[in-house]
Amino acid sequence: MRGKDEDTGEFLSPSRSQQRREALDVLALAARLVALEPGRLAKLPVPEHLLPHVAEAKRITSHIAHKRQLAFLAKQMRREDDEALDAIRDALDAGGEAAKQETALLHRAERWRERLIDEGDGALAELLGEFPQADRQKLRQLARNAVEERNRNRPPRAFRELFREIRDLLGGSSEGDDGADAEGPDAR
Repeated sequence: MRGKDEDTGEFLSPSRSQQRREALDVLALAARLVALEPGRLAKLPVPEHLLPHVAEAKRITSHIAHKRQLAFLAKQMRREDDEALDAIRDALDAGGEAAKQETALLHRAERWRERLIDEGDGALAELLGEFPQADRQKLRQLARNAVEERNRNRPPRAFRELFREIRDLLGGSSEGDDGADAEGPDAR
């Protein structure tokens, strides 16, 4: 029984309906985790002790047994802090804050790359003013090579490498990313 605060008349805990809604929300989150491929799952901030339960739920194919294992996984997840579950939701959400920050970083790196190719040393001086730890010689050489590739209609090897250098410089280097999908739509 929930009980009421004798002084204010407010209920002391959430209603059973609210508790059920929260439990079903965690169950849906568990189902999303189980449906993910292993590479994407590894990038999420899932606590280590939950990973064997996720793997076990993936392994089971029998409908009822799978459903039971999924419920067990959700029960284990409900024991986690709300912050941990919110971090998982945010990482899963394509419109989440982490995804927005990553997209903004990639767009910023693309703008710097285009400026280095189009403006040359002026943009390089500005970039070095903002990031003094950058390797001036390497960035200048990559920009020159990218211009040369563009002029001769060659494959964009230096173009991509310049993007990766700038992205790493801006602090957006991600593990396991080979940069193939990070060049954006203007990567010829």
